[in-house]
Amino acid sequence: MNSKIKDFLRKYTMVIALVIVFILFCALTDGRLLYAQNMSNLMLQNGYVLVLACGMLLCILTGGNIDLSVGSVICFVGGVAAVLIGSKGFNPFITILLCLVIGLLVGVWQGYWIGYKRIPPFITTLAGMFIFRGFGRLVLDNKTVSIQNKSFLNVFTSYINIPGLDDGKKYSALIVGVLIACYIIFSTMRSRANKAKKGYRQNTAASDYSRAAVIAVVILWYCYKLYQYKGISVMLVWVVAICMIYNFITSKTAFGRYFYAIGGNEKATQLSGIDTNKVYFIAYANMGLLAGLAGLLCAARVGSVNGSTGTSFEMDAIGSCFIGGASAYGGSGTVGGVVIGALLLGVINMGMSIMGIGDSWQYVVKGAVLLIAVVFDVISNRKSN
Repeated sequence: MNSKIKDFLRKYTMVIALVIVFILFCALTDGRLLYAQNMSNLMLQNGYVLVLACGMLLCILTGGNIDLSVGSVICFVGGVAAVLIGSKGFNPFITILLCLVIGLLVGVWQGYWIGYKRIPPFITTLAGMFIFRGFGRLVLDNKTVSIQNKSFLNVFTSYINIPGLDDGKKYSALIVGVLIACYIIFSTMRSRANKAKKGYRQNTAASDYSRAAVIAVVILWYCYKLYQYKGISVMLVWVVAICMIYNFITSKTAFGRYFYAIGGNEKATQLSGIDTNKVYFIAYANMGLLAGLAGLLCAARVGSVNGSTGTSFEMDAIGSCFIGGASAYGGSGTVGGVVIGALLLGVINMGMSIMGIGDSWQYVVKGAVLLIAVVFDVISNRKSN
């Protein structure tokens, strides 16, 4: 097989898999997967996964490490929010800030043991999984606590509504889609011009512009689906903002490259003068903060919190990273890949739910997909070495 074709398949394996799975479930559900409401819910139902996966990616980059406690932290933070707002009548905005601080403190606690005392992340976060699940149930008093405060819910679950523009159809979704599509084409042109000016090697014009065109068309199509339903959800804005921030950190900043360097060769990274203990600490402190945000997103979307909230959420986040191309050994992975991995799991979940297939088989399929992705990564690394 031509080496260029091999490189293309290796680079876009998960994208191809997502397209195949999407087409498969469109056929199996007689097109119901494509309903505007389902397309809107696809991102909303997986919003917490994408937020968690962005933080989990940083942990995995440091050497295949993971955080098993995030599902329990979601229960704990969501429980605090539900009790303070739902039962105690606290100010929702102060509660949001307090919950984010609690999530950050949880991450700082675990990051200290992992980064500076070098307790294995698996053991530290496994302990955290039990500890914070227990705290969550204590806060909730083993009850289900509902949240009905509209101010809190609107921060995370409302839809953008511009007076005069979105009174009937949600035209703001179409406008946003057009603006993003134009930006993608423009940024591709600018990138090629800058590389040409500096004499850098780059892909062919046909390759770059065709990729940009495909992405632009997908975004336009998705925004058209949002236009047909309720428009752009505030939760979608939260998720996109988090993904963009972490994509910038990991791909455009020197600090973001430290995570890749540690995963590639920690001893060499130490010798180059980088404080690896600090990087580990920040990875897990950041994970706690994002788990706190995910707890708020989950509490707002469901409208209630109980002792089982967040169960197995950490597995969805970890699975999204590995399915999206993050190496099981650390040192490689992207936020874009994480998004692909989360969407792949989301399409499988939604497609099987529409078909009426139970949770048991959904777990089987997700486990199989995860195993295939990791096996592919391991085999690819062996061949490259």
